[in-house]
Amino acid sequence: MHGPGRPRGFFSASTTRAEKARAVRGLGTLGGLAGFLVALMLLPAACTAGIGARDTADWFLTEPEGLSTAGVPQRSRVLSEDGRTIATFFYQNRVDVPLEKIAPVVRKAVLAIEDSRFYEHGAIDVQGTLRALASNVSSGEVTQGGSGITQQYVKNLLLTQADSTEEREAAKEISAARKIRELRYAIAIEKRFPKDEILRRYLNIAYYGDGAYGIEAASRHYFSKHASELDLAEATLLAGVIRYPYAYDPTQHAGAALQRRNVVLNRMAELGMIGYAEAEKTKKLPIELDIQNMRSGCVASEAPFFCDYVQREILANKVFGETVKEREELLKRGGLTIRTTLDRRAQKAARKAVLSYVPAKNSAHKAAAEAMVEPGTGEIKALVVGRELGPDEERGKTWINFAADAGHGSSIGMQAGSTFKAFTLAAALDEGMPFGSRLMAPEKYTPVGFRNCDGENVGDPTASLGNAADGEGGRSFSLVTGTQHSVNTYFLALQKEVGLCDTVKMAERLGMRQANGKPLEQFPSFTLGFNAVSPLRLAAAYAAFGARGEYCEPIAIKSITDASGEKLKVPPRKCEQVIDRGVADAVNHILSGVLTKGTARGMGLGRDAAGKTGTVDNFSAAWFAGYTPDLAAAVWVGDPRGGYKHPMTSLCLDGRCYGSVFGATIPAPIWQQSMLGALRGTDATSFHRPPSFYFSRGSGEDRVKVPDVRGMSLDEAVAKLRAAGFTARVGERVRSRRYERGTVAEMSPGPGSVEPGTTITLRVSSGPGRGGADDDEDRPPRPPTRPPGIPLPTNTPTLPPLPGDPAGQAPA
Repeated sequence: MHGPGRPRGFFSASTTRAEKARAVRGLGTLGGLAGFLVALMLLPAACTAGIGARDTADWFLTEPEGLSTAGVPQRSRVLSEDGRTIATFFYQNRVDVPLEKIAPVVRKAVLAIEDSRFYEHGAIDVQGTLRALASNVSSGEVTQGGSGITQQYVKNLLLTQADSTEEREAAKEISAARKIRELRYAIAIEKRFPKDEILRRYLNIAYYGDGAYGIEAASRHYFSKHASELDLAEATLLAGVIRYPYAYDPTQHAGAALQRRNVVLNRMAELGMIGYAEAEKTKKLPIELDIQNMRSGCVASEAPFFCDYVQREILANKVFGETVKEREELLKRGGLTIRTTLDRRAQKAARKAVLSYVPAKNSAHKAAAEAMVEPGTGEIKALVVGRELGPDEERGKTWINFAADAGHGSSIGMQAGSTFKAFTLAAALDEGMPFGSRLMAPEKYTPVGFRNCDGENVGDPTASLGNAADGEGGRSFSLVTGTQHSVNTYFLALQKEVGLCDTVKMAERLGMRQANGKPLEQFPSFTLGFNAVSPLRLAAAYAAFGARGEYCEPIAIKSITDASGEKLKVPPRKCEQVIDRGVADAVNHILSGVLTKGTARGMGLGRDAAGKTGTVDNFSAAWFAGYTPDLAAAVWVGDPRGGYKHPMTSLCLDGRCYGSVFGATIPAPIWQQSMLGALRGTDATSFHRPPSFYFSRGSGEDRVKVPDVRGMSLDEAVAKLRAAGFTARVGERVRSRRYERGTVAEMSPGPGSVEPGTTITLRVSSGPGRGGADDDEDRPPRPPTRPPGIPLPTNTPTLPPLPGDPAGQAPA
């Protein structure tokens, strides 16, 4: 017979000293039971050291200082604007869930194998510990845990809260001191939380092997389902892993995991949680896994370079912590829900367009990048680099985010080419220059007489700039036609007229700076785009035109909540009206013509849109930046190895060959395809008509012929003028004998060459009248009068011969 309280299999009187010694040595592998017993023995030792029993008890039951249950690492999620998870960040793959989202069979399985008396005892379960000790020693293996669930929760908590190697070693050391500390913490935890909450916390903090922390992450990893959906076989498998997750990892040690699962099933049957028949039936089932690997970071994201932008924003911005370490811990441990501005439809459209023209692993080693920004908000809707995120040594991969500035992607930027002409244009319009203002554009331009914003002369009398890349010269152009044809020498002359400093300041007002973060450099070729910038900066600047002059700093993060649902501070939205609406409307009017009559004709969207091509010297890179009132985008195509060393001439990209690549050759089609996809199904918004002042010298278009509509009905005349691109208005009626009543008698200006779009004033005939200049003018010529009796001549008179004319006849 066994004495009361002595579990079957515990040391008997006949046990030899050697057997006892072997058993005690085996306790080191029994889940810390030996340490627990040592801790219990230390309590009377404390009394002999001069501490009274009452004081010892008070000390042991007093909540220790610094006890915190916070700081358990939880994975952070990055969401698109529609709530879809596009990336996760974590030190430990853990998803915290409430108890009601954990299947009851899971709770029973864990309680059965780890602490079946959890709801009956306090923080220290002496009876359960001795029972487990006896069972494990008699069976020769660890079948039941010694430490209660509360103690195991404390151990895991201290380990996950450790910030240094020293703290982690202290949390794992096998010593009486550690055990006593854990027991004190366990007592405090039992006072602080109800049993259900302690169980929930334990299930969410435990490690289940193969990188899965917490029951929800483990369920998703091993079975691709939620913890609330686990069945008996799955629940017992995971419950069995907890004790030794490395030894029972089913992906590495399937046999051991199967045996351990069956031990859990037996224990549940012993406790009456399931029937023996059900246990035996389940034990016959094989382990069936459906592995779902969760990767931390942006590499596996559907929008890797946008994700990388968000990550760098958090790591670099002091809004999220004073130090980089603090910010990294917040991102990878804080359980954040990061809601971003990403439009998945726009992202997919941009990525498809970029890769369709510049494949990631193209044989020419070229690359492309596109950024999409919403006018009026600055929200980044898409950010695409036509390569995978990864080591640059591998073909088709890069760590460099070519779409963003250096601070958000390590890129030093790329020369922007003629896309910078838009800033010179805006500066000219801002200074009141009408559309019809004309300047001579020579074949070659010597940049002299330019001064930067410090008043320094930055001209170069030895330089000779021409129009080889984008346009033509040798004649005069207006603001409209000079922009449509992208004439380099015209814009150099225009920049000189406006002032280099004013042009630079206009670009700066629109958010432009070098990709390395430095101010824009100021030289005469500024308007030709020699500054190295990012597509994102350029897209945001053009978005300001679409927003009628309101510039918004690009933003990627809308809101962040922590694991408890509390909102965190995020970088605020910064928008400012930087140019007058009328000026922006005028820019939109001119840049719209680039898509219909200019260097990018044929690249329209079927709705109001505007843009500008850009080709860098020697075809080292090509750009297109364009926008509607609803979305702006900038596309770059070039060679990461160096565009001047590897120009885009005689270029072939996986079977598609080009001559020399201009902004309209590849970037503009990418822009068009991506914009059509991003805006599909959305209502179109129109640009506003520019103020009439800008038409004070005409439309700026090349002159065209006005059709003669005199003698036509008013309806016919108006229709014909409109078809020719003119606007008609009706003036006062006039009397006319030449034109029938109700028909057009006069038009002003009359037939001839005028600016396209000129308003033609029509005056309708009211029929013949009496007297007045109009009657004299319109009356048919009268025959000459002669005195009565003198007949009119009936033959052709003979004229006297001209001197030197032998025939005596006048010339015909």
